[in-house]
This record gives sequence, C-alpha cells and structure tokens, in this order.
Amino acid sequence: MYEENYQALANAIIVQAAKDFRAAYKRLRRFPQDKAAESEVRDCARFFCADYFCGLTDLDGPALLWRMMKEIDEKNEKN
Repeated sequence: MYEENYQALANAIIVQAAKDFRAAYKRLRRFPQDKAAESEVRDCARFFCADYFCGLTDLDGPALLWRMMKEIDEKNEKN
C-alpha cells in the first residue's frame, strides 16, 4: 500500500513538473525576454536532470525534457 502511495505521489510530481515546463517553455518561445518563464524553464530542466528525478522514477529525465521541447518546437513550426 505504501509503495502504491509513493508511486502515485512520484507520478503526480513528475506530471506537474511536465505541465509547468510546457507552459513556461511555450511562453518563453513567444516572449523570449520573459525572465519569469526563463527561470521556470531553467528550474524545471534542472529538476528533470537531477538525482531527485532519478529517485522518483526509472524514466530518462533529460530524454523526456528533450521530447517535450521537440514536441512544442514542432507544433510552433506548423503554426
């Protein structure tokens, strides 16, 4: 039971970090001078590349970060 709760919490942390990153990265692409968005992108990127992330999941944080950036960049190119 505790393992399930721990995993649910870990998943929720990762999902929220991904949402935060996506929103900040999209904003930064639209407004390159936005210091708050730049800071949020930097903080989220640090999280996805940190040992803490590795402790939460077996996912490859830097690869996940790269895929999110690529997806957003490709959508912007189509528009």
